Amino acid sequence: MASERVRKRYVHALRFQWLTPAYDTIIKTTTREQRFKQALISQAQLGAGHQVLDVGCGTGTLAIWIKQRHPDVSVTGIDGEPAILAIARQKAQKAGVSVVFKQALAYSLPFPDHCFDRVFSSLLLHHMVWEDKVRTAREVFRVLKPGGTWHVADWGAPAHRIMRLLFFSIQLLDGFEQTRDHVTGRLPELFARAGFQEVQVGPSFSTLYGTLTLYQGRRPLA
Repeated sequence: MASERVRKRYVHALRFQWLTPAYDTIIKTTTREQRFKQALISQAQLGAGHQVLDVGCGTGTLAIWIKQRHPDVSVTGIDGEPAILAIARQKAQKAGVSVVFKQALAYSLPFPDHCFDRVFSSLLLHHMVWEDKVRTAREVFRVLKPGGTWHVADWGAPAHRIMRLLFFSIQLLDGFEQTRDHVTGRLPELFARAGFQEVQVGPSFSTLYGTLTLYQGRRPLA
């Protein structure tokens, strides 16, 4: 019964599996992907030897870009969809970079405590109801090393009325319950509830679908 509830709550990339082959093209042309993902990577201040996790990696674009910019870090990506992970593996092979991709859900990470220096999540949280957002935040907190940081790029509070109107398309696609927390600016609260400190709201980007915002929080040293 529990697995059935999870299945019903799960929202595929672009909502429908048949759209998966078009995912990269749609994201690239509608979200200013290059700009916001490179800003997210810069925000993380990666260093040599860091262990990095991309939660909800999708087709692997962010994970691959991280590895290309920082060849001396170890990158793992997880996603719940086998088909999208197959695309990610093909892209990494074509790019000539080594990234480990595993099938897993964000709120049940198959990793021990305190094993990653940085965790990334890009356009993941708006697929989840609040309960699953909280579970995911707690899992990210668990797998981060003390002092490690979580870096999120997702839909934020609309910058102005036009951005709010544009965001209705995302709400229709991915669900009003899942996206309500983004319209109301609740993501900093999510970080705090999981125990993160130094929670920051970073730059925002106006896109064809609304306002994309960067966030970060740090796991305390003790």
